[in-house]
Amino acid sequence: MIMKFDVVVGNPPYQELNVGENNQAVPMYHRFYELAEKCSDKYILITPARFLANQGATPKAWNKKMLSDKHLSIKYFNSKSDEVFPNTEIKGGVVVLLRDKNKNFGEIDTFIAFEQLRNIYNKIRQKSSSYLSEIVFSPDSYRFSNNLFSENPDLTGRTDDSHAKAVSSSVFKRYPEIFFKEKPISQEEYVRIYGRLDGERVYFWTKRNYLSEHLNLDKWKVFIAGANGTGSFGETLSLPVVGEPFVGHNQTFVSIGKFDSEFEANSLLKYIKTKFARALLGIMKTTQNNQSKNTWSKIPLQDFTNKSDIDWSLSISDIDLQLYKKYELNTDEVCFIEKTVKTME
Repeated sequence: MIMKFDVVVGNPPYQELNVGENNQAVPMYHRFYELAEKCSDKYILITPARFLANQGATPKAWNKKMLSDKHLSIKYFNSKSDEVFPNTEIKGGVVVLLRDKNKNFGEIDTFIAFEQLRNIYNKIRQKSSSYLSEIVFSPDSYRFSNNLFSENPDLTGRTDDSHAKAVSSSVFKRYPEIFFKEKPISQEEYVRIYGRLDGERVYFWTKRNYLSEHLNLDKWKVFIAGANGTGSFGETLSLPVVGEPFVGHNQTFVSIGKFDSEFEANSLLKYIKTKFARALLGIMKTTQNNQSKNTWSKIPLQDFTNKSDIDWSLSISDIDLQLYKKYELNTDEVCFIEKTVKTME
């Protein structure tokens, strides 16, 4: 006898626990979306929502497919998962998605939960063609050169080949022989690496020729932690700092910018502390992740020199006021940012 089901209700797992060498939870909820699509012209599921911002570990190709699917409609979103599932923290919140093969809802494209923020972003898109993501350097952008291992063959084999050249978060303990608290007295050129050791932010000297070429090593920039907070909208950033020329970073940090002057780096530092910039950061930052260019892709790029249309010598709050005026935000939109985004000094 053939059985036909009009409705199927289930509670499948959304991730596999403790998978791989890093003991990380791997998402599997995207498989249920795929299965549901094969089984029926119509489905409705509640799952983690972070893929809506192209975040998390679901396949990027799948994220893109979902965000461009005209048959999908968001019926409910809550960034606070514990309001839906008590005592359960799901980074990025939860979403209820309906898919109906016979209806065209239009693409989700860029999901923005707040109406005021959607309006703000639409205004910015009309005025901006360049975004902060264009000058973001990822945590793994700094790499060791072959010189490191040719001069120090004993370092070979301390990790697998795919990670050997990574200036990893644990690099100060992995290769302690090549790092120094004080600059060695030597004819060779040394640079510093910024990172964390035993919970403290530190700088260590190492030979410049141990590093592969990097676009901002000789430039002014801003360092910011690659992971920060919970992904809650409007939260503060974890102590961004100006990076001097001849200072790189390990994988604990992201660097932004490659400037010729300290003024530009300080201007950028003020900019990413503004409520305006962090409101826009919240479009794509729905988890701890600060690492990817995508996270910073909705913040308009500015001229950070003293010839800018923004007076960077002013306080952060006054810079916010200039940005509100530049992008023609109305009273409701300004109030939304001022009320929902925390202050940074």
